Amino acid sequence: MRTRPLKVALLGCGVVGSEVARIMTTDAADLAARIGAPVELAGIAVRRAGRPRPGVPEHLITTDAEALVNRGDIDVVIEVVGGIEPSKGLILSAFGQGASVVSANKALLAKDGAELHQAAAEAGVDLYYEAAVAGAIPLIRPLRESLAGDRVNRVLGIVNGTTNFILDKMDTTGAGYSEALEEATALGYAEADPTADVEGFDAAAKAAILAGIAFHTKVTAADVYREGLTEVTAADIASAKQMGCVVKLLAICERAADGESVTARVHPAMIPLSHPLASVREAYNAVFVEAEAAGRLMFYGPGAGGAPTASAVLGDLVAVCRNKLNGSTGPGDSVYTRLPAKPMDEVVTRYHVSLDVDDRAGVLAQVASVFAEHGVSIDTVRQQGRDGDASLVVVTHRATDAALSATVEKIRALDSVRDVASIMRVEGE
Repeated sequence: MRTRPLKVALLGCGVVGSEVARIMTTDAADLAARIGAPVELAGIAVRRAGRPRPGVPEHLITTDAEALVNRGDIDVVIEVVGGIEPSKGLILSAFGQGASVVSANKALLAKDGAELHQAAAEAGVDLYYEAAVAGAIPLIRPLRESLAGDRVNRVLGIVNGTTNFILDKMDTTGAGYSEALEEATALGYAEADPTADVEGFDAAAKAAILAGIAFHTKVTAADVYREGLTEVTAADIASAKQMGCVVKLLAICERAADGESVTARVHPAMIPLSHPLASVREAYNAVFVEAEAAGRLMFYGPGAGGAPTASAVLGDLVAVCRNKLNGSTGPGDSVYTRLPAKPMDEVVTRYHVSLDVDDRAGVLAQVASVFAEHGVSIDTVRQQGRDGDASLVVVTHRATDAALSATVEKIRALDSVRDVASIMRVEGE
């Protein structure tokens, strides 16, 4: 074993960073044995010094991240700060110093991943980011390496634990959205400002990363269609149950049947109880990968939290340190297909449309004619009257998003339709 240690700079010492520092300290001997050389935590950059950080060596704390990265003797930089800047600048500085980088920064990778990969390749160093998607679940490496000889056609998953917890509570306890969010916040699953989670921004960044790796093309967060779950109601949950379904916030990445384009989208959807993703409970994540030769694969586990995310970070650390010792680098960015991202209007799926209508003869026929006019075939219809009003639920066969939108726009204008209560896609069949 080499005796000179590989030096590691840690950027960020919050929930994840402090757990990384603790494990690197307590499990130093095991990490050295697995890598083939000792690893030394050379410094920890934080925004504010002086805060209590149990188990973190105080003498390593600094507020000068730039100086730490540019010391000249750092072999690996671990970035768990998050956000775009200063993280991006620090990572580029690390590459300039010949250091490999391990990151958990999904927002940065979804926005500027191609640029960072190119900079890493030019510097002859590694950029690893298993922790950026689905926490402890091994997902990035299987897509980049284990399935490198296969053709992945679809990635379908629950990649945000906060939203899955909220929807699970709405489904199992009958709670409304606000009540379920309040419980998620009290348990620490949701941030004080939950916007990134509940509006789908977090899941969209992860979907961009997954689509880019799975389909070997450049996909950014701007290419991902996004809807959050704030409009999901108790009535939607109940209607899903009547259909033998459950509502989940899904990230869906697909290669077009002709192989000429890809789509990436995040939105609530009803999935049948028979689908493996339907049984994913609480704050857990799960991702379903469909490949031509391997068939259907499912990856499941805790998608967030200090210890699970630190596990993914340290797995990457071991890999890049081994590469350093061997004088090699791991797989870089593979974007040879250069497939365009197809707009949401062209996406084909099924829909659950709930309408509040007048409870009188001829209304159903009137609504059905609008669906037929726009080429949207109806699979099932359920109608329930109540005091002069009626609830009309239509489930369609597969149709484009554009056709469904045009149908709904015309239905809204009908005198007999009082409100389009909800529209939700039906997936996983």
